[in-house]
Amino acid sequence: MQKVYLSNYELDEAKKIYFDKLKLRLQTEIINTWDALGRVTTKPVFAHLSSPHYNSSAMDGIAVKSEKTFGASDRNHIILTEGEDYMVVDTGDPIPREFDCVIMVEDLIKGDDSQVKIYQSAVPWQNIRPLGEDIVENQLIVPSKHKIRPVDIGALIAGGINTVEVFKRPAVGIIPTGTELVEPGSELRVGDIIDFNSRTFTAQVTEWGGIPSRYSIVKDDYKLIKDTVLKANEENDVVLINAGSSAGREDFTSSVISEVGELIVHGVAIKPGKPVMLGIINDKPIIGIPGFPVSAYFVMEEIVKELIYSYQGLEADERKIVNASLTKRCMSSLKYHEFVRVRLGFIGDKYVATPLTRGAGATMSLVNADGVLEINQQTEGIESGTEVKIKLLSAEDKIKNTLVCIGSHDPIIDIAADIMHNRNKKYFLSSSNVGSTGGLMALKTGETHMAPTHLLDMETGEYNVSYLKKYVPDKKICLVKCVNRIQGFIVEKGNPKNITEFEDLLRDDVKFVNRQRGSGTRLLLDYNLNKLNIDPQKINGYYREEFTHLAVAAAVEAGDADAGLGVYSAASLMGLDFIPVCNEEYDLAIPEEYMDSEIVKEFLETIKSEEFKDKLDELGGYDYSNTGTMIKLQELM
Repeated sequence: MQKVYLSNYELDEAKKIYFDKLKLRLQTEIINTWDALGRVTTKPVFAHLSSPHYNSSAMDGIAVKSEKTFGASDRNHIILTEGEDYMVVDTGDPIPREFDCVIMVEDLIKGDDSQVKIYQSAVPWQNIRPLGEDIVENQLIVPSKHKIRPVDIGALIAGGINTVEVFKRPAVGIIPTGTELVEPGSELRVGDIIDFNSRTFTAQVTEWGGIPSRYSIVKDDYKLIKDTVLKANEENDVVLINAGSSAGREDFTSSVISEVGELIVHGVAIKPGKPVMLGIINDKPIIGIPGFPVSAYFVMEEIVKELIYSYQGLEADERKIVNASLTKRCMSSLKYHEFVRVRLGFIGDKYVATPLTRGAGATMSLVNADGVLEINQQTEGIESGTEVKIKLLSAEDKIKNTLVCIGSHDPIIDIAADIMHNRNKKYFLSSSNVGSTGGLMALKTGETHMAPTHLLDMETGEYNVSYLKKYVPDKKICLVKCVNRIQGFIVEKGNPKNITEFEDLLRDDVKFVNRQRGSGTRLLLDYNLNKLNIDPQKINGYYREEFTHLAVAAAVEAGDADAGLGVYSAASLMGLDFIPVCNEEYDLAIPEEYMDSEIVKEFLETIKSEEFKDKLDELGGYDYSNTGTMIKLQELM
């Protein structure tokens, strides 16, 4: 039978209930100081001895009595005799009590074998490291609950501390469950899902200081899951069980926890991550984590991270928060505290935040996210243009050195981004594929540095210029020629449906996959359909939309569609056939105010480089003879 969620606690309330019930007992251990990197001290650590523990020479030279040097000058050299007035010392040598200073060898004039001349006087304790100069016996070296760094290890050893008491790192058992799961590298069949969540958990636990132990995939069998949970509970301090936390027919986690332990919370008012389970077995925590990767990520970040830190006597670090202007309206539900992944850019003098795909299974939204927008439970949505607070996932320096590119998709933008970063490591490029029209709107609202575009004027057959005049008439825009590229039908290898022209899309046996409204490719399709008087509603798949050329090619490659309109390079990358339709101009619209910025200059140099052109030749379907040519839009108006 399907189950229902037992609770809908707010996140903070759920954590308080759970942690109060857990009553964690922290364990300690004594380890060698040189093995203590990243470990957390249980108590303050005081020096056992001074460093240095004797008065030592800070230079190579001679140890002397300072009074013997008084009166020395360039005009009055004083002669010193070895054994009587001085002794030779090297750096680190102990200084006998009868001497109180060191003169550097560079300041000596060689005399007879046992004599030297000096030309300036010395002062007491000159060039001597006194006992305890660095560390004094009984001095505090590091406080309690301090995470030990490399420099701390050096100071501890110098202070005579060879062992240190630290909190034990928690052992964390990770159990992936699901009949559909397979190990990475397995031969995939329809319905198989590669288990990558457990590997992500392993990396997160390691990063947070825990000791992960991943168990083999457990099929959806109640007894197998129960037996594995009991084994993991015995062998670890914490157990994470992935998937099976929802309310489906084969979601057994809640029943297993309830049978062998206590289920404290099932269901928290967060999105994604709602079906999380917080339980206790034999006084040890077990957490049921949803199977969707984005849901799993936020449960790990918001709950598991705090738990693992708590075992080590630490509090989870607070992420830095910045204010940013929201570029798109974000709707939300009053039922949940929602986590929205965003891309950040620094445009002009402010941050702009663009929401990414919000599905719980959209793993790349985590990879591409620079920050997280939290929408609280009492808010239905946030309007575009609103200033919001963003928790940073990326470093501020990286964001401020990122070229924001919003507009039409082409694989060459990602290639150019990689080449640019390799040319100059401090620069990055962030691309959002919203179509050509979406890119021009981002230019209009000041939310991007650059907008790739390939919009065909249906009346004149001209590319891009008329649309820039229409959408951004009040801005000074430079249109930089990028490439001419071939657009055509992406079809299965061998073109089994013999698709050669737009009329073929009307056939009953042909399934089509389209690009989204506002994209240049969609406009190109509609332009040709209009010329041929073809009713788009009669095309099977006209309303199925994808946001990139690669997504169109993937749909054809998977057999979900017989054809899609796209660029040659996408077909080539997927090993598909390609039926050319036309050449088009793929250009870059850049506000004049950014043309002199170093990062834009670096990008333009990149697309004119031989390395970039070589990559275009490898992909095929591109003409770069005009790449880098610039047209100021004002000159055409």
